[in-house]
Amino acid sequence: MDWLTGEADKELPSLFEQQVFNLNSGTVYFPIRHHSPACSFHLLRVIKQYNPDMILIEGPASGTPLIPVLADEATETPVSLYCTYEDEQGGRSACYYPLLSYSPEYVAMKEAARLGIPAAFIDLDYSHEARAEAEKQEKSIQDETLLASSDFINRLCRKMNCRSFDELWEKLFEIEGQAATTEAFVQNVFTYCALSRMCYSKEQLHASGDLAREAYMRECIKQAASKHKRVLVITGGFHTYGLLEAAQSEGLANEEQQGKSGGAIQQQLYPMVYTFEEADRLNGYASGMPYVNYYELIWNKLLQNKAEPYNQTALALLSELMRKLRKGQEEVSTSDAIEAYSMIQGLAVLRGKREGGVYELLDAALSSFVKGERTLATDKPLEELRLLLTGDKIGIVAPNSFTVPIVEDFKNRCSASGLQIKTTGKHKKVLDLYAKEENRLLSQLLQCASFLVPDFAVRESGPDWVAYRDMNLVRETWTYAYSSRIEARLIENSLYGGTIKEAAARKIGERMQELPDHHSGEIANALLQALLMGLQDTARRLYEQVQAALRKDGNFLSLCQTLTILNRLRQHGRLLGLAADEQLPLLVAEAYNNAVDKLLGLASIHSDEHPAIIQGLKLLAMLAESSEAHFQNDTFRGHLSELLSDRKLSPQLEGVVMAILAGLGDRTREEMVERARSYVRGTPEQAKQTAKYLQGMFAIARDAFLYDELLLGELNYLIEELPSDDFIAMVPELRLAFTYFTPMETSLIAERVATLHQAEPEELERPPIDEQTLIQAKALDEAIRKEFATWKLI
Repeated sequence: MDWLTGEADKELPSLFEQQVFNLNSGTVYFPIRHHSPACSFHLLRVIKQYNPDMILIEGPASGTPLIPVLADEATETPVSLYCTYEDEQGGRSACYYPLLSYSPEYVAMKEAARLGIPAAFIDLDYSHEARAEAEKQEKSIQDETLLASSDFINRLCRKMNCRSFDELWEKLFEIEGQAATTEAFVQNVFTYCALSRMCYSKEQLHASGDLAREAYMRECIKQAASKHKRVLVITGGFHTYGLLEAAQSEGLANEEQQGKSGGAIQQQLYPMVYTFEEADRLNGYASGMPYVNYYELIWNKLLQNKAEPYNQTALALLSELMRKLRKGQEEVSTSDAIEAYSMIQGLAVLRGKREGGVYELLDAALSSFVKGERTLATDKPLEELRLLLTGDKIGIVAPNSFTVPIVEDFKNRCSASGLQIKTTGKHKKVLDLYAKEENRLLSQLLQCASFLVPDFAVRESGPDWVAYRDMNLVRETWTYAYSSRIEARLIENSLYGGTIKEAAARKIGERMQELPDHHSGEIANALLQALLMGLQDTARRLYEQVQAALRKDGNFLSLCQTLTILNRLRQHGRLLGLAADEQLPLLVAEAYNNAVDKLLGLASIHSDEHPAIIQGLKLLAMLAESSEAHFQNDTFRGHLSELLSDRKLSPQLEGVVMAILAGLGDRTREEMVERARSYVRGTPEQAKQTAKYLQGMFAIARDAFLYDELLLGELNYLIEELPSDDFIAMVPELRLAFTYFTPMETSLIAERVATLHQAEPEELERPPIDEQTLIQAKALDEAIRKEFATWKLI
């Protein structure tokens, strides 16, 4: 082989013949690339030829008891081992060990099960990996970064005109490997990976954790060889050279102990579903080959001994691509597909390949289906092709004793509710909340799931009880998507409980313990959230916490938030399925009284909180105007009157308080308008505060401006008398004040303004004069005045 240079051209062939692929020895090494159909294809031949007594597989050793589950007939790929760890400092991390139908590791497990021989994982557990790469919170155990980015690979890609490691691998091994003998194929993989490994120093391999892993694997191989006559070892090709006795250097024996050392680790492994999208290396996991669905199609044809599997797969995918594009109203023709297929053959010949692979398919699709310049508008064919190459399959894990209860509960509830969690992609569900009990229960499930795993479901429309928006709607629309990441998050929440509801209840209870006991608003918000999730028992406990917090809460805004939520539940609780509750009206009354007691302190609150204060005052006023006995007392009116006499009260809050008292009959409309007039006619500084006062007044009693001619006249006077700079400075606040009026009311105000200036309302609808015209008119006016002055006409 022309790849070999220097001493490697002597050492590697000898190692391969004597220690790697000596089928007469007690241990045979089979180097692989993760998720490689060609490696799996030749692995089946080796297992048949060598007839091992035991198969050892690179994978977390603690996962060995899970191999029967993964190899079970009821398990359907893609699946994964999900590994989590937590160290004694509380640091947490997780990783995946994905398996596809054509992963050599999975093929080895299936064959071991079929032959009735033992199989075992021999790699260090993920906790070692996590310590070596603590900055990564989530990764794949089968990381191939070092293999793919070595200097040897980079030089080889340039020499063979390949754009990437993946294209190089496909050309040399996936396509050409079909015709090679198994021994030649394995030797090429071993040599290729060994030369990549030789690009790194011992220090680099030590830092990456590879030396410690290999020391541990060697010990496992040694123990297996002492018990079995024929042991087949399947590891990533990057590690095979490091496992051989001749490759060990001084000090490597200590790496095993080093790999086991470190802080105490709590680790758990679970078998779980996986998806093609997540297994695709291009989606962020540096493990194995991209375009997962494409290579599964290739694998199926290899198993069927089909001739030209790559050409057949390209033809099938082009046909499916045509169907999808036409369904999406894209302008494509049969001749485009014929041209693309022909180009695949031509590119394969040009690039020295037996058949055109996925990269020829992509290049042909770009040339044949993208018309003109490639843009977002013309990229649809390639986008659809990539979706086809990746696939949307999600796996199934056979029933087993390792199942996490919360995951099973979630899947069972989803199945009973008709939620689609067996395929990837977004799904939509529309729920008729108040007409169908089963829809309300499904809404509670989605609320629980989105609370525990926010990425699972999103409520796109429907009544928003928290923000109190769209309460007139009777339907909810949810979008949701299931994946292994969702399942992983569910597993992480298993420490809270064995069911979705138990976990949500305990998690919300834990959050409540972290809150200060006087934050009644946040506790009331949690109460509402618990009711939306259908956690009635939790809600009853939160009632008691809300009551205790109300008696300690001294914050007006927090008390108003609590009052808002409790009053909302009192009025509309039946929509949430709440039965009549005698405790709730008493809590509402207590929250109301406590908020009223804090009114006198509003004058000193910062202006940033004034919008929230106004909403709180409006709520208190609304309840005070009701006929309910709970809110009929003079304290609210008395405190507002005292507040009005406080000189520190801001103009905006003064307008609000004055309008509320006028609405309650304690003050007259004339006084409210007169206060506005006093700002207009007052000092220059007072005049500047007019807009703030109007904002507060309009928030409660905008009708006073609609029908009071005096107030309109005063505002007109203000605008006429204000200096230009002061008026410009006041415009933003004035605009904000008038946002309280509806479009129809604004039109009515405009008509009154027109009448005030003896103009027709239609004149106000004329388009404004543009700035350039005004500038020209001003310049012309000045020129005329200057000319008149010259002739002494003025």
